[in-house]
Amino acid sequence: MNIVHAKTWLVGTLLFGALACFWGGHLAPYPLFVVCNIGISIVMAVSLNLINGHTGQFSLGHAGFMAVGAYVSAVITNHYNESGPVLAGLEFAAALVAGGFAAAVAGLLVGIPTLRLKGDYLAIVTLGFGEIIRVILQNMDAVGGARGLSVIHGYTNLFWCFALAAITVYVVAGLVQSTYGRGFIAVRDDEIAASAMGISPTRYKVTAFVVGAFFAGLAGGLYAHSTQFLTPNGFGFMTSITYVVMVILGGMGNTAGVILAAILLTLLPEGLRMAADVERLPGVAAVRPLAWLVNTRMILYSLLLILLMLTRPQGLFSFRRQPGKPSLH
Repeated sequence: MNIVHAKTWLVGTLLFGALACFWGGHLAPYPLFVVCNIGISIVMAVSLNLINGHTGQFSLGHAGFMAVGAYVSAVITNHYNESGPVLAGLEFAAALVAGGFAAAVAGLLVGIPTLRLKGDYLAIVTLGFGEIIRVILQNMDAVGGARGLSVIHGYTNLFWCFALAAITVYVVAGLVQSTYGRGFIAVRDDEIAASAMGISPTRYKVTAFVVGAFFAGLAGGLYAHSTQFLTPNGFGFMTSITYVVMVILGGMGNTAGVILAAILLTLLPEGLRMAADVERLPGVAAVRPLAWLVNTRMILYSLLLILLMLTRPQGLFSFRRQPGKPSLH
């Protein structure tokens, strides 16, 4: 996605979010929650795509950054209760930004000691970081520990979700298309060649981690004020894997494909849950096998990854020609 398309996405999504505020109140809570989750998933997937897709790193701890942003923003809004929609909006915006900066600091902390690592080693370190965050939160009584943390205010709505999704896509696309952002692609393609050309892989890796973690923290704040209850187990390894699947399914480095994958993989589990509810109705025997799909959807994700790696290593929504393959023209 180039910068022109990103600007179109930004304007269109902001208008959609503004209009959605007028009819979002007429939606039932469950459909509204699902649609908000789509916006949150887009923010998470696009921010992770900057790290995994554009810079060529392999992070398995993105849910850890999300957890930092979620808990920081929730604690702020729980302690500072302003009255009136304007003050509440300003309070929520400040809490989101604070959560984003806290997650960015966490991204800096994980980025600096992993500068010389790549591939499997980097994946293991980021996985360990995510688990460290989860265990710390689980044993921190100030934020509820294993009991969880109740979030008083449900500030998250369609406008906030899709406005931040639009801003995330615009910033990431603009950053990658800029002169500075070309360094991400150079580091992804060949670190040794990039170093020989005077590009510092260290700086670009850390920048990718910090920027990606910042937007993950914003997504965590949206998530906290959407569910209104946080538990450390909600940000475990499988949550990170879900967003990694979105990036791989959409195509590494393909922003438009990642957005489509985020929408698809957010709606798919909800559709399977709805199928399970239908299956429980009397006289509905034709769809009973769908209940098994609901309980084993993570197995389906794993099989989907294996199938993609064998048949479409460039991603399901990516149509770029692979190196070494002849062109049709």
